[in-house]
Amino acid sequence: MRIGVPKEIKVHEYRVGLTPGSVREACEAGHEVLVERGAGNGIGATDEAYRAAGARIVDTAEQVFAEAGLIVKVKEPQAVERARLRAGQVLFTYLHLAPDPVQARELLASGVVAIAYETVSAAGGGLPLLAPMSEVAGRMSVQAGAHCLEKAAGGSGLLLGGVPGVEPAHVVILGGGIVGANAGLIALGMGARVTVIDRSVDVLRRLAERFGPRLATRHASRHAVAEAVVGADLVIGAVLIPGAAAPRLITREMLRSMRPGSVIVDVAIDQGGCCETSRPTTHADPTYVEEGVVHYCVANMPGAVARTSTYALNAATLPHVLALAGKGWRAALADDPHLAAGLNVCKGHLTHPGVAAALDLPWRPVAGLPDG
Repeated sequence: MRIGVPKEIKVHEYRVGLTPGSVREACEAGHEVLVERGAGNGIGATDEAYRAAGARIVDTAEQVFAEAGLIVKVKEPQAVERARLRAGQVLFTYLHLAPDPVQARELLASGVVAIAYETVSAAGGGLPLLAPMSEVAGRMSVQAGAHCLEKAAGGSGLLLGGVPGVEPAHVVILGGGIVGANAGLIALGMGARVTVIDRSVDVLRRLAERFGPRLATRHASRHAVAEAVVGADLVIGAVLIPGAAAPRLITREMLRSMRPGSVIVDVAIDQGGCCETSRPTTHADPTYVEEGVVHYCVANMPGAVARTSTYALNAATLPHVLALAGKGWRAALADDPHLAAGLNVCKGHLTHPGVAAALDLPWRPVAGLPDG
């Protein structure tokens, strides 16, 4: 199969769908790989490195989309990229369709087969293609929040870990999954006082066993969230419902009760955000202030550490890329129900119930789709 790797065009997105090492494995498996010129510059991977791995370098994204049967990206296709997709072409990337009805409609209209990294599952549970970026985003969220607390960045002027004689900042993390656990790890390491709120007692128990008494845990309820948010200096939104829109846990009313200069880092923004006042921002203009609270809502946080992120992501995605290219999408999905869970759009149909519910549209299971 011919695999295409276009250069990412989302604002300040420097990751790339395949590394030179991944390209080499695909070529050794008998596939042809087209890479847009300069696609790997953001991770320090030159066109020469891709050529040495066996790729054919092409000058434009139009060539990549026109010639490749399988498009491997990182971020959701932007409008100009969606216009280049064609019926029957396979798109393998992050999609995050639940809060993005325009993208969903255009993918449906294109006839493309769109497989989303974020809903591919694993035999032992979890989301293995989302996990590496969740680890990165969780760790970055504390870095970003610590910076936003600085006075020059609009914050209240707090040092996250405090100093002897001055208490540290209080970090409240909503969600104890991969993002939340990694955020907790870094926040504790920086000396903050940390509370994690989650609806699963098992999750809270695992966190308590991992971090001990340094980490406070609370079972999720509206009252618990409201009470914790009021006393927080930094709130990290780390909730996730696979494929679906993030629940709005923080209301504007709660926001008004927070201290001026407090910070919210909404990592859930890819799925619409868990704060009523959250809206997507970019690395070029990452923050805004609502009700006196600094909001950091960058939708592609791991793009800022593109080299780390790309190599971590490729370690997880490459086996699936090879399966899709080697077997064709239909056989690959039939052989692997966990990869099949990643199918969100197929030839004009939504195929993921969580996405369909968020968009209030009908869906069809993969098995119910017509051949051809």
